[in-house]
Amino acid sequence: MAITSIAHLRVVNANMSIPLARLRVVNANISIPLKRTSFPKKFLFGAGSASYQYEGAAHIDGRGLSVWDVFTKEHPEKIADQSNGDVAQDFYHRYKEDIKSMKEMGLESFRFSISWSRILPNGKISGGINKLGIKFYNNLIDELLANGIKPLVTIYHWDLPQALQDEYGGFLSPKIVDDFLEYANLVFKEFGDRVKHWATLNEPNIMTQQGYVFGAHAPGRCSHFEWNCPAGNSGTEPYIVGHHLLLCHAAAFQLYKQKYKDDQKGIIGITTATQMAIPLNDNVANLLAASRAIDFNIGWFLHPVVYGEYPQTMRERLGSRLPKFTEKESEMLKQSFDFIGLNYYSTDYAAASSFSVDPVNVSYTTDSRATLSAIKDGVPIGDPTFMSWLHIYPEGILTLLRYVKERYNNPFVMITENGMADENKGSLAEDPMALKDNVRIRYHREHLYYVLEAIKEGVNVGGYYAWTWMDDFEWGSGYTPRFGLNFVDFDNDLKRTPKDSYFWFKDFLAN
Repeated sequence: MAITSIAHLRVVNANMSIPLARLRVVNANISIPLKRTSFPKKFLFGAGSASYQYEGAAHIDGRGLSVWDVFTKEHPEKIADQSNGDVAQDFYHRYKEDIKSMKEMGLESFRFSISWSRILPNGKISGGINKLGIKFYNNLIDELLANGIKPLVTIYHWDLPQALQDEYGGFLSPKIVDDFLEYANLVFKEFGDRVKHWATLNEPNIMTQQGYVFGAHAPGRCSHFEWNCPAGNSGTEPYIVGHHLLLCHAAAFQLYKQKYKDDQKGIIGITTATQMAIPLNDNVANLLAASRAIDFNIGWFLHPVVYGEYPQTMRERLGSRLPKFTEKESEMLKQSFDFIGLNYYSTDYAAASSFSVDPVNVSYTTDSRATLSAIKDGVPIGDPTFMSWLHIYPEGILTLLRYVKERYNNPFVMITENGMADENKGSLAEDPMALKDNVRIRYHREHLYYVLEAIKEGVNVGGYYAWTWMDDFEWGSGYTPRFGLNFVDFDNDLKRTPKDSYFWFKDFLAN
C-alpha cells in the first residue's frame, strides 16, 4: 500500500523538531518473502502473556487478591461477557505443556509478568512472602531456560494487590513507590540470576486511561460524566497515577542498575502502548493535533524516561493538573532504560478538535484537543478487525519506529506486543474455521516487513513479540476476542490447539 506524503511542516517540541511528513511510509513493497535469517542473529522472536490474563489459580497456594479479582466481581457489567481470570487458561498448572509447544514452534523468548499478590499476598514484605508463589516462578523460569527460551519478565502488568488499594489508594498515593521498590527488589533477588530481560511496567498509559479516565478497568475510577464510577476525577487522577508510575519505574531502574546489574548482567526497561496518530490531511492544525495526540499518549511516559520531564505540550496545556518532578526525580528518570518496549497494534487519523472544552468538567479525553478516528472520508485506515479500535495498518509500525528514533535519539527498542483478534465463536466444534487465521498471518508478516525496513534504516530495534501465545482473558473484553497463536477451547478442558499462524511462525523461525 502506498501513502501520499503530507506537507513538509515541522512541529517543534521540547527537545527536538521533527519533520513528521518524512516519517510516513511511501510506495512500500510487502510482497518480498521473509525468513528468520532476514533479521539479525541477536534479534529475539517471542510471544507475550500476563499473569492475570493467563495463570488462573486465583485463590489457591497463598495468592492474595489483586484489584482485578475484586473489580471483575464487583463490576461484572464492565466485562463484555461478565467473566474473570479466576481460571483463565490455567497456565499455573499447565505451563510445562505450553512451554513444550513453544519449543516445538521454535520460540526464542517468552514474555510473562509476575503476579505481585502471588508472591506478596498483602503487597508488602512485612505481610509475608508466599514461598509457593516464589516456587512457581522459579519453576517457570527454569522450565523456559531448559527448553532454550529466554524469559522477558514484566514486574507489573496491572494486577496491583488489593491490600495496597485498600490501605492508601494504590497508585493515587506516593506511598506506592516504596512498596513497588520493595517488591522489585524481591523479584530481582529471587529471579535475577536467570532473568536477563526485565520490564518494570506494562502500558502505564493504558492502565491509567482505562482505570482512572473511563473507569473501564480496575480500580474503576472516573468522573461522573465519563462513565458509571463510584468515585474519581478524570481530569486530575490520571496524571497523579501516571506520575507515581513513573517514579516507581525510576526507583526500580536505579535499584537494578546500582545493586544487581553488574552481577546479574541483565537489561531493564519499560513498555508502553503506542497507538500511533497521523494527520487527517495536510492542514497545519491537524498536523499539530497529531503531534499533541502522540505526546499525550506515547510521550506521556517516554519523554520523562528519556529527557526527565513531561512533553512541553502537556506542561503548557495542563498547568497545575500535571505534577512536577523534583530535580532529583528528574535526574533519576532521565535515561532510565536499557531498552524501551513498544506495544503496537494500530494507527488513527488525528484532527484538531472543533468542540469547546467544558472548563468545569475537565478530562484527559479532551486535554490534547485532538480527535482520533480510524475513518477518513468514509474509508477506514485499514481492514477492520473484531476489536473496533484495531484496524490493520502495518505501515504504522514503521512510522512509529522512525518517530521514536528521531524524537528520542534512537534508543534500543523492542516490539513487545503486536497482534490482532478474531471473534470467539465458541468451541472448535462450533467454529471449525477458527484455526484458519490467514488474516493473522498476513498481519504479522506485513508488520515484520516494516520492522525489517526500520532495521535497514538504522532504527535500533532488537525484538518482536506476538500478542499473544494463546487465547486469553482480554480485560474488559473478557474472552470475547481471540488474540492467540494457539486456540484455547474454553468449553473443553482448556484444550490448546495450534492455529495456522503458529505453523507460519514455526516455518518462519526454522528458516
